[in-house]
Amino acid sequence: MTITGATRLFGILGDPVAVVRSPAWWNALFARAGRDAVFLPFQVSAADLPRAWAGLTAIGNLDGLVLTMPHKQAVLPLLDALGPAARLVGAANTVRRLPDGSWEGDMFDGEGFVAGLRAQGIAPEGRRVRQVGCGGAGRAIAFALARAGVAALALEDAAPGRAAALAAEVVAAFPGVAMAGVPDLLVNATPTGLAPGDGMVFDASLLAPRVAVADVIPNPEVTPLVAAARAAGCTVATGRDMFEGQARLAAAYFGIAA
Repeated sequence: MTITGATRLFGILGDPVAVVRSPAWWNALFARAGRDAVFLPFQVSAADLPRAWAGLTAIGNLDGLVLTMPHKQAVLPLLDALGPAARLVGAANTVRRLPDGSWEGDMFDGEGFVAGLRAQGIAPEGRRVRQVGCGGAGRAIAFALARAGVAALALEDAAPGRAAALAAEVVAAFPGVAMAGVPDLLVNATPTGLAPGDGMVFDASLLAPRVAVADVIPNPEVTPLVAAARAAGCTVATGRDMFEGQARLAAAYFGIAA
């Protein structure tokens, strides 16, 4: 890849970013598509996001950004327009520069997660889901699962009141979804599994061949939960499946065929 004065810039903002797989995937896509573009990681702390955003906005050849934790909700006040999923979820994971220089954001984590499930043969329709994690990605996943037709969605989160608040929003948007039931799909939408030595958010006794398991952690792809679920005979969708699903949607948002 040759970077020229005409190269267009894309990137991912997060903290941490050392573990993300995005740059390799996106730069390979640009090469296949013959695009004079490069995708870069930007390490930006939560406290520095407003200051960093002002600088990024001043870069005239920066066309789009992907947001990862902890910025998916904090970025909303910095954007000029929101797509439908971002408005519903209250978070954005992809932003693009419009022709007038303003920024528009939308959220593809949820639909990307569902695409990852389907890629592994896990149909969400009629499933009874137990999901741990109701932050930016977790919110998107909950709404997308409800939209996809799950029968029940039990939500949990370490932050007091967050799961109950999200459950109320999901039921308001999708009244047919129950909020209880014996689960046959377990979803980890937390960072647990990202750091060495992490355990699992679910008790191993819940793992059985009739239960499907999905994890949002892309790197390492085989988290303790994924390893235990495979050993128990569960059908598994990994964070890489989710990443590839949402990345394809984000590429289309940027006008690039993946």
